[in-house]
Amino acid sequence: MEPKDKEFIIKELPFFSGLGKAELAVIYAKSRIVEYRKGRIIYEEGSAPSGFYYIISGRVQIYAKDKDGKQSILEYLHRGKYFGIISLLTNETHSVTSVAINDCSILVIDKEDFDSVLEGIPHLAVDLSRTLSRRLKRKDVHQKKIFESTVISVFSSYAQAGKTIYALNLGLSLNRETHKSAIILDILSKEKIHTLPDKLEIQQPPIFDLSSSEEIYALPKDFVLRSSFGIDLFCFYYEENNDACLKRLIEILSILVNDYHYILLDLPAAMDQSIISMLNQSDFIHILSSPDPVDLKRTNNLVSRLKTDFNFDPQKIKTIVNEYKLARINYSDQLEILGQDIFATIPKIEFNAPARLIIDEPDCEYSKAVRRIARHLGDCLVGLVLGVGVGYGFCHVGVLKVIEEEKIPIDVIAGSSIGALIASLWAIGKNSREILEITREFREPKHIWGLVDITFPRLGFLKGNKLYRFLKKHLGDKTFYDVKLPLKVIASDVHRKEPKILDKGPLVDAIMASCSMPGVFTPFKFREEILFDGGVTYPLPTEPLMQMGVKKIIAVNVTPSREDILKQLKKLKEGVSSGNAVEKKRPGFLARFKRLFSLNIVDIIFSSVEVLQSEVARREGELADIVLHPDTAGLFWLELHRADEFAKRGEAEARKHLNEIRRLINE
Repeated sequence: MEPKDKEFIIKELPFFSGLGKAELAVIYAKSRIVEYRKGRIIYEEGSAPSGFYYIISGRVQIYAKDKDGKQSILEYLHRGKYFGIISLLTNETHSVTSVAINDCSILVIDKEDFDSVLEGIPHLAVDLSRTLSRRLKRKDVHQKKIFESTVISVFSSYAQAGKTIYALNLGLSLNRETHKSAIILDILSKEKIHTLPDKLEIQQPPIFDLSSSEEIYALPKDFVLRSSFGIDLFCFYYEENNDACLKRLIEILSILVNDYHYILLDLPAAMDQSIISMLNQSDFIHILSSPDPVDLKRTNNLVSRLKTDFNFDPQKIKTIVNEYKLARINYSDQLEILGQDIFATIPKIEFNAPARLIIDEPDCEYSKAVRRIARHLGDCLVGLVLGVGVGYGFCHVGVLKVIEEEKIPIDVIAGSSIGALIASLWAIGKNSREILEITREFREPKHIWGLVDITFPRLGFLKGNKLYRFLKKHLGDKTFYDVKLPLKVIASDVHRKEPKILDKGPLVDAIMASCSMPGVFTPFKFREEILFDGGVTYPLPTEPLMQMGVKKIIAVNVTPSREDILKQLKKLKEGVSSGNAVEKKRPGFLARFKRLFSLNIVDIIFSSVEVLQSEVARREGELADIVLHPDTAGLFWLELHRADEFAKRGEAEARKHLNEIRRLINE
């Protein structure tokens, strides 16, 4: 691996993404990238602490042996996961064996270098300690069955916030999306009635009283209720401000983390010390609020108290807006009242809707939203990246067609330039057929004039007003808040000379900024910033998704290879470009177009930029799990009227890699 490629990869790994240049230099100096072939053991159970391991590509199996020597598979780890830290931080022998189950690239920091890394970058130790708490088990209780557990509390500042329905569907979704074990701990005061047993069709459930004086030495198994829907349930009574309740709950949790990957605490909407302490046992706290200003203010006060009065880590608190009440204010006003980012919004459900929406109504918007949250928690988000390319970008439409027909789950989508436009149309709910229908507006070469408005070439040849009207026609007044799945649009900042990731405000403005090719379109003013084509900095924007923690990335790179571009550029400079060939077939429009721009200047600008983009896109593609690269031979970047043919090329490429895509999403 080239040194520059190693430096690029380390900089983009999510665990290191917040580090400064000096800190990254430490990681770069103290680490190495090791290739492990399929079947190679990385370290064995019982061996001495060896190093910190971070998966760049491939998959690793973690297993332990019981007293009879029988292997028990605990986990499959994929890109972005790290392991080996328990032994490093406790100086104990490895408690598991790790083995590469396919060819892997792994970043390794050897034990002798690891301590010096933590000394130089102390806040990494804090991040690692959070993971450590999820992986340490009480081995004295029984053999551990899982590698890592996550405790999630569902809470609200007021009753009737929809948290129990949310906890139920989140648990069901975690089980279905990750294929891992989940249990809900339903905790109520004694005067309340537990409703979850009925929703999970469990008859006459026993309730464990946390206020009893009984000592807990083993899990009270009779109270663990098995449902036929893949998740378990444990019902509790508690008393306010009773320290014994907290002590017993912690004892039970310390046992459950040996057996369950996900433990969800459905907590009462109360602020007594017991509940606050229970919240503090969690890795994540999901706080539900309606979009009503009064409820948002209550939630703001609650989160502020948790942070200031009880010193809760802000990173573990996630606010979720449940739209069961009509939103009387817009999204930006909600954010202002809340005083923090909204982690997710879950749509309103009908009054008579079934409780188990994930099972009974899996295609409703509520289920889709909860499913994305579960996939985020389960580190199995699937991201789709659409690259730059003007007419080549119509290949994206064919890829989307395959994704729709094969029901490939996409949780977040990112795009630059034409990729951003197609991504935004898809994100607002238009399907591939509808997007292809929009391209019919360019069914003849002359129709490209609908986007051309010449200006004095001080900052660009085209003003962009006609393009703006075209976008407005198809995107209307929709904002990023109106999209049906998270969308990231990439532009480039003129003054700062850096990428700008847009995910707030009007979609039309973001797409205009992302499509403003330098030298052709006048740079676009977005709020107080001057922005231009996102393809200059991120022609294939995989990096923004990696920084979000997306572990499974499908990238569509429609930029021709460097060799093809250089050949084309040479022909253009000789005056025998592929565009001239098109002119001979279609005299008139393209001939006049090219004369206007001084002997193919647009071609030369575009092809010159493509040469640069091709190399950057190649490196960005290394961060993706699958890169689709449609064959565009015989097609020209300006032939917008051949959208159907571009789309067919994209569809063919996606179908060729369909088995790989399925393996990726089912890992």
